[in-house]
Parts: sequence; structure tokens; C-alpha cells
Amino acid sequence: MNEDLIKLLGKENVLIEREDLIPYSFDATATLRQMARVVVFPRTAAEVSGILKLAQRHNVPVVARGSGTGLSGGSVPTPGSIVLCLVKMDRLGEVDARNFTVRAQPGVLTQAIYDAADAAGLFYPPDPGSMKVSTIGGNVAENSGGLRGLKYGVTRDYVMGLEVVMADGEICTLGNKCVKDVAGYSLKDLFIGSEGTLGIVTEVLLRLLPRPPARQTLLATFSRMDAAAETVSAIIAAKIVPCTLEFLDSKVIRCVEDYAHVGLPLDAEALLLIEADGHPAAVADEAARILEICTQNGATSVRLAADAAEAASLAKARRSAFSALARVKPTTILEDATVPRTELATMIRFIQETAAKHRLDIATFGHFGDGNLHPTFLTNERDPDEMHRVELAMAEIFTRAIALGGTITGEHGVGLAKKAFLREQVGDASYALLKRVKRALDPENLLNPGKIFDP
Repeated sequence: MNEDLIKLLGKENVLIEREDLIPYSFDATATLRQMARVVVFPRTAAEVSGILKLAQRHNVPVVARGSGTGLSGGSVPTPGSIVLCLVKMDRLGEVDARNFTVRAQPGVLTQAIYDAADAAGLFYPPDPGSMKVSTIGGNVAENSGGLRGLKYGVTRDYVMGLEVVMADGEICTLGNKCVKDVAGYSLKDLFIGSEGTLGIVTEVLLRLLPRPPARQTLLATFSRMDAAAETVSAIIAAKIVPCTLEFLDSKVIRCVEDYAHVGLPLDAEALLLIEADGHPAAVADEAARILEICTQNGATSVRLAADAAEAASLAKARRSAFSALARVKPTTILEDATVPRTELATMIRFIQETAAKHRLDIATFGHFGDGNLHPTFLTNERDPDEMHRVELAMAEIFTRAIALGGTITGEHGVGLAKKAFLREQVGDASYALLKRVKRALDPENLLNPGKIFDP
């Protein structure tokens, strides 16, 4: 089969030697590593089709991969599989300013899409924390979110069309530039968030928005975490929907300040980073009302960015959270349990109690506005006893999130890391339905097998 792949793609696009395969044996998920049989780099949908036809002929599993920034093990190879790395399919189409769209191959970086839209006076809202290095194909596969999710939603909300190569090599085109199109099943939505288990995305048609003309960033600090949660509820109750509404707990605040030196108060128990955007007059009004609500709900300080440079400095406090935490212990496990906004304080307290119960170091930050928390385990994978306690704590956190009406993942996906918890969330009937869809589209179970659920 390797010779067939070389013939199809050229020797320079096929990796076979073990030392060349090692960098593709893991993604950004801690502790998960498995070796592939071969790594290939297609450049066209036709080449992807050819690879899948070869895989079917030889009954070899295929795992799609972009930059490898996933946090649930979604692109970790199935042992003996073909890793289909899409980073060389990196052509960004012209921004269609009349229809507010842009086409992109799956290897285009998320940041490049944002920059292309911005240059045309338009706006691509989804902004996962890895947007400078993650690819749009990976964003679609995981239905990635980001800091702007409260107001603007997630990747799914901006995908108008897809080109997808099916397990048998058939190339399908789904969706178009029409704002309204209700012809048949919405098949494109089936592939968004499917983690490469149903087909391989080879082109994405994205919806863009007009660029907001004004922004205002605020940083509010609190001596009590509950006051921060109550402030979030009060802002939403006041019919204000900020662009971002982010949260850092005391542990994250101290780590970020030590790492980024942005002037955060080290005695605060919680911090809210809030950004309003839109028409200048509306932004000024929203910022004033948010400042008032923060003060009324016990904020010890509220800082408004004076200009874009200061706003970027404040935003750095949130965007550097993971990097700052990763310096503390040898292993950093970033999770994304999500609950309704009304349950945020309850969930955070539970995480803190769970950390104490299992003698673990857990820092929490996240997207407070949409209930998406990132409890982050600071641990050492070389300590078997501690890792066992991490597993116990993680299971308790997911179970509690589900009990509060939440989900085991708000934006990272299920992959390998969370498949043991999926049935508990969705129930037996929905779990069986997921498997029926998989069998219908990938009857030989060759596309990313073992992810989301076991065969």
C-alpha cells in the first residue's frame, strides 16, 4: 500500500520511517499517544479520494489531522492507521464582499481567515484559543468555539457549505452561498463536529459578518467568586450580550500575572474580562451599563481600556491562561465541562471541592457568558497515583455537569478523552442513533475509528 500512496502523492508527501511518524502520534491532549502506519499529505480533494479508496481496498483506518491542536484526542492515530494530514491543502479563496463569504481549504489557519475578512472590512467571529495555529478543517471537525461564543456562536453558525470526501472516496458538495436553503436534509451540519468519523472535509464555505466599528474592553475584579457569577447573570438579565465575557479564578490570575505581567490584582478571587462591540454609541452605552452592574454586584475594581493597545493587553490576560498554567506542572490537562449560566457558581464550587477531596491542583477559567468552564488539572503523568486521582475527579466533574443540565464538552469534542462519558449525557436511544449514522456513512468503520464511541 505504501508504494501505491507514493505513486499517488509523490515520495515527498508520504512519511514511513518511525522517527518521522513520532510527531504525528499525539495531539495537544495530555497523555494520549499512538503510532500511525504512515502519514500522507494530500493537496487536492481528488488525492484525498484516492487515499480513501486505497484505504478501503486494504482495509486500513484513516485519521484526518490538521495542526494537531485538538484537546480531546480526536486526531491521535488509531494504531496502524493512515494519518491524512491536510496542512498542505492551505489555499484561501477570495473573500466575496458582496455575499459575505469566503472559501478555504481545510489547512488554512483560522487566523488567516480572520485577517482576510478583516482586510475586506468584514469579520469572522469564531476565535478558538489556538486560532493562530489551528486549521479551519480542524475547527469544523470539532465545531470549535472561542471567546466570542456568547454573542456570535461557534463554527457551525458560520459554515454555509462543505466539500466532503466520503469513506468510499465519493466527493460530495453540501450547501451554497444562499442565505436561505431548505432543500432536503441539512447534511453539512452532520459533518460539523463529527471529528472526522463520517467524512473528510476538503473545502469550507464560510459566512462572514460586517466588521464591528467599535469595541470597548473592561476588566472587573472580585473578592468573591459568587459575586462574579452574579454579575454575569445581572449583565444578561439587563438584556446586554457582550462580545466576550470571560472568567479567571484566583489560581489562574496569579499564574497569568507571573507569566504575562499585565497588572492583575493578586488578591482577587475572580476576574471578568468583558468586551462590548458594535456601533460606537451602543458600545459606549453598554460599557457604561456593564461598569455600573459590576459595581452594584460587588466588583472591587473595574478597569476600562483607554485604547486598542490597552485592550489587547487586557485580553492577553485571558488568552495566555493556558500557557501560564502549563508552566506550573509537567502535565496540563485542559477540560471544558459546560453548564447553564445559572449553575456556574455551583459548578465552580464543586470543582474546588473536588480538587480538595482528591488532593489535586485544579485551576479554572473559561467563557462565563456561555457557561463553558475550563477546569485545568496541573499534574504529573509520571505519577500513577496522582493520575488515578485525576481520573476520579474528572469523572465526578463530568457527572456533576450533566446533573446540572450541562455537557461533557462545550467546544473540545469527545474524541478519545471523553467517549466513556458520552452515553451518560445523551442517553441510550441517542447513543444508538449516533452509531447508526456512523454505520450508514462508514460501514467498514475506517474513518477515525474508536473516536466519540467504540465500534
